[in-house]
Amino acid sequence: MSRKKHHKKSKEDKAEIDLTPMLDVVFIMLIFFIVTASFVKERSLGLNVPENTDNPPPPDEKSKSILVMINANDEIFIDQRRVDIRSVRSLIAQKSAESPEGGVVVMADEQASTKSYVAIADAAREANIPNVSLVPRNN
Repeated sequence: MSRKKHHKKSKEDKAEIDLTPMLDVVFIMLIFFIVTASFVKERSLGLNVPENTDNPPPPDEKSKSILVMINANDEIFIDQRRVDIRSVRSLIAQKSAESPEGGVVVMADEQASTKSYVAIADAAREANIPNVSLVPRNN
């Protein structure tokens, strides 16, 4: 009876690791991150604030607009009366009924938060007044 020789493993018989699938996964992830990064866009509120001038607008233009003032403590004033943010929409709608061709002018202090301006602009748009302007408050 012949005995089978036990075959010893030589250097050629060593197991090799195939890196091709791992490289494929890495390239797919790289392409995914490049594509998703190109669609990320920051949103911001672009405001064009006019320069301070000593020339006020003509009186007839001022009387048509609804003036809303915001102080540094985010307190809102309409017609020199302090009002709550919840009643701004109804007051703007009431004043708009008196002079429908006017817009809303928001005179905000530099220390006022953007949240107050956005709330007033939203209230004006809900009252069907798309023309909302932001002007700096002269101290």
